[in-house]
Amino acid sequence: MRRIVSLVLFGLGAFLLTTALLALLYIPAQVKKTPLNIDSYTRLSGQAAVLPSGGSSPVKALSHTVANGKLSDDGVVVFDTFSCLVKDDGTTKDCSEDTSPSSTLITASTDTFATDRVTALPVHEERYVSAESKHEGLVNKFPFGVEQKTYAMWDGVLKRTVDATFDGEEAIGGLNTYRFKMVSQDESAEIASDIQGTYSSDKTLWIDPVTGSFIKQQEKQIRKTDTGTTVLDLDFGFTDETVAANVESAKKSGSQLSLLAGAPWVFGALGLLALVGGLFAARSGTVAAHASGSNDSDTRG
Repeated sequence: MRRIVSLVLFGLGAFLLTTALLALLYIPAQVKKTPLNIDSYTRLSGQAAVLPSGGSSPVKALSHTVANGKLSDDGVVVFDTFSCLVKDDGTTKDCSEDTSPSSTLITASTDTFATDRVTALPVHEERYVSAESKHEGLVNKFPFGVEQKTYAMWDGVLKRTVDATFDGEEAIGGLNTYRFKMVSQDESAEIASDIQGTYSSDKTLWIDPVTGSFIKQQEKQIRKTDTGTTVLDLDFGFTDETVAANVESAKKSGSQLSLLAGAPWVFGALGLLALVGGLFAARSGTVAAHASGSNDSDTRG
């Protein structure tokens, strides 16, 4: 009986130690990847002064990002993004993905890009995106395990990267975030379709340091023609509802990653205990067998 118990414990110990190694070496690498089922809506609101009216009025914006499952694979995720900004006259429910001109539409754009699912850096291979879709730096998220340093972040207006400089930590809805600042001042840019001018932006990002996801964003943006006429003076950020949803999602993902981080040690400890129990059962069986043999010899004598 002791032999059976020892074999069972040895088998259980080996299984648990193997599971611990998988949890330590393989599973995190599979989990710490950008998901392939992303279909997210990010909503923003604020104030903007827009030509020809010039007066400041409420605005709302939408960014709809979808992962292209047909083009994505185990290492790379391809994104299609639609973004728009509209005047909020009190009846406008949301931006429409119809980019045709309207009385409320201010700007609308589409974007396609591919990123590495671990580093979040752009991938330029033509099997994922065309040569015209080239991006640099981080685009729509930070890498897992964000560091307190400066990152290069893509700016869609400038068509190049801008430094996102670490600016401290801040709790939002009970979630600790890293705050980053991005500043551009009077940069030459295409401020509207086929219109050149200058572009200034003062953007603050609040990032979940565990997953690298955006929690909150606030931006002050000004676009001027080459003659100095302001065509867009915008001050907007994520809506409270978007921030709350981002916080909840980050907390859930962080909890799952924390469980995975502790799993190797739990499984490893249980595996070692099972092996020790197996050795003890085997040793007890051997001692009992010797004792039984010794008693039989004494009896025969």
